[in-house]
Amino acid sequence: MRPLQGCRRRGVVVGTVTLCLAAGWALQTPGGVSLLVPQPNINATVAQNILLSVEYSCRGVATIEWKHVSSWGTKKIVEWKSGNYVNISAVYKDRVTIFENGSIQLLNVGVRDAGYYFVTVTEEYGTNIYGTIIVNVYVLHFSVLPAEIIYEDLHFVAVFFAFLTAVSAILICFMWLCNKFVHLFQKKTHKLTASTTEEIELETIEC
Repeated sequence: MRPLQGCRRRGVVVGTVTLCLAAGWALQTPGGVSLLVPQPNINATVAQNILLSVEYSCRGVATIEWKHVSSWGTKKIVEWKSGNYVNISAVYKDRVTIFENGSIQLLNVGVRDAGYYFVTVTEEYGTNIYGTIIVNVYVLHFSVLPAEIIYEDLHFVAVFFAFLTAVSAILICFMWLCNKFVHLFQKKTHKLTASTTEEIELETIEC
């Protein structure tokens, strides 16, 4: 009878350990996917290469997607599925390198690259998890401005001059119309004066 009790005790212990391991596995990563963002804030300078580092784990095959959100709008950077396909947006075609752990490297950053970077990891069963990285981009030397800043300044100057040209054209047309009305008014006044003078002269002759 004693060996039987020992077997029962071992069975209870093994069952308890198995349940604990199963519970731990279930609670470890909800849905079987987890994401780690080691550096949620990145400070960079213009023309620098930056690494948006993440580390994900997944029970199955995961799909990773990166998006950039800033004051200029929302842009999709890249989406890929491990071992299947990679879809990089045309804007980032020559500037993005992807890594198996879900990280991406962004080359030659500019002022427009500042903002929020959102990464989404979706496992094949539909469960997903999100991460965010904030990127700040600074200009160190104002004597050497990035091409995009120069382009924006030139664009602003061109629009400003176009606006001034339009306003000047409107003012010139307005002045021309005013001059035309004044000329017509003077001509009409002159005719009235002449006709009045003729009437006075006729009345004088009749008298």
